[in-house]
Amino acid sequence: MNAAGTRAEDLCAELLQRAGLRILARNWRCRLGEIDLVAEEGATLVFAEVRLRRDASYGGAAESITAAKRARLLAAARLFLAGRAAADCRFDVLLLDQLAPARIRWIRNAFGE
Repeated sequence: MNAAGTRAEDLCAELLQRAGLRILARNWRCRLGEIDLVAEEGATLVFAEVRLRRDASYGGAAESITAAKRARLLAAARLFLAGRAAADCRFDVLLLDQLAPARIRWIRNAFGE
């Protein structure tokens, strides 16, 4: 990951912590993909995807979450949950279009029904 991506994840982790979430893992990797941040909010497990796009030539941060990316996140989360006690979970997306000053758009339950 490049320095800008690392900084974006740092900023998002800080935002989640200030909001009362507890970070459990960062850049959790498995054979199916990677989850940027795994956190707990009360009894809910939160899988958070951080997207930074400083150049809108190829679309903004939100447009970078394709159906294929979403499928990889869901598959990785299933593997993360394997062997763990059942828990409520959700997928949040944190979008940044710039780093300085950081403007983070936090979409809770981005993949929810």
